[in-house]
Amino acid sequence: MLKKLQIKKHAMTAISYMLPLVVAAGLLIAIGNLMGGQVLTKFNGNYPIASVFTTLGVWGMGLLAPVIAAAVAYSIADRPGIAPGLLTGIISYNIGAGFLGGLVGGYVAGWVVAALVRYVKVPKWAEGLKPMMIVPLLSSLIMALVMFYVIGTPIVAATNALTNFLNSMQGSARFVFGGILGGMAAIDFGGPVNKVASLFADGMLLQGIQQPEAVKILASMVPPFGVTISWVLARVFKRRIYSKSEEDNIKIAFPMGIVMITEGVIPIAAVDFIRVAVSSALGAAVGGGLSMTWGIKSPVPSGGMFIVPAMNKPLLFCLALLIGSCVTGLVLFAWKRVVKPEDELAKVEEDEPEEDIDLSDLKIS
Repeated sequence: MLKKLQIKKHAMTAISYMLPLVVAAGLLIAIGNLMGGQVLTKFNGNYPIASVFTTLGVWGMGLLAPVIAAAVAYSIADRPGIAPGLLTGIISYNIGAGFLGGLVGGYVAGWVVAALVRYVKVPKWAEGLKPMMIVPLLSSLIMALVMFYVIGTPIVAATNALTNFLNSMQGSARFVFGGILGGMAAIDFGGPVNKVASLFADGMLLQGIQQPEAVKILASMVPPFGVTISWVLARVFKRRIYSKSEEDNIKIAFPMGIVMITEGVIPIAAVDFIRVAVSSALGAAVGGGLSMTWGIKSPVPSGGMFIVPAMNKPLLFCLALLIGSCVTGLVLFAWKRVVKPEDELAKVEEDEPEEDIDLSDLKIS
């Protein structure tokens, strides 16, 4: 039973299933919007290509609550959890509980199915019907009651309250919120804190609030760009703060940052975690605060610099990204210790493989 309660594991499974759909649907919306497309409401055979892309993307976003609910239920209860999970997500989408309702409902659906599979006993002649009819039907009936009467209402209220709160924020409140979200997204280079911030931003995107998504994208690129800026400054001012191996890693981290892969910074952070993590979080917090204050929105949850044209204010996004990256770069440049030759020599000797001892000529008399 303990395995069924591994909440983080099931959430990560669901996110891995959901992300391809989020990216595909988001990019379809972006491509369609750039081409001047609109969501189709009349289906009479006259379909502009741009509107087809936009419409499909919007429909895809509508599938996210069912997909994440089904994925969580599947992670908990295996295949019997898929049908009640999908139905739970459809309820969540239609009553307005959205992504959060799908996530919570998916857990409940998975646990209900697992309990039914384990504890419901049927006659021998009905055993073939249990996985195909009895468990899916009973679990779907239970989840209909749970979602409509227990989980749905408070989640809808909480979602609406959060949406109204974010929409009502002005000035310094927006900057603080963007700063906190940006710092969380950058501080552990794709780790659990980053996943919490990403999950929140993706959930808000499903509610039509696109500003947190822009902050998430910016914060994911600040660490590799900031580290690169600090290395360039170190070269210009002849202050060696990175070893040869770290410099080689930076040359890999920078292009990874362009496509929003923060993990390229991990080998650099492993050498000096506190300085790199704090500097990255500070830069991302400044950039994220500016992004929220300027009202930058991203309809696409991933893609790095390649999806910047789809944002409502691409030039301001680039400016916020540049400022945040410069903050990280300057802090790192000022804070990191200079690499001493003996330290690098020691590191090289430590990394050298031990020489094999040849005993072939040894004779014992």
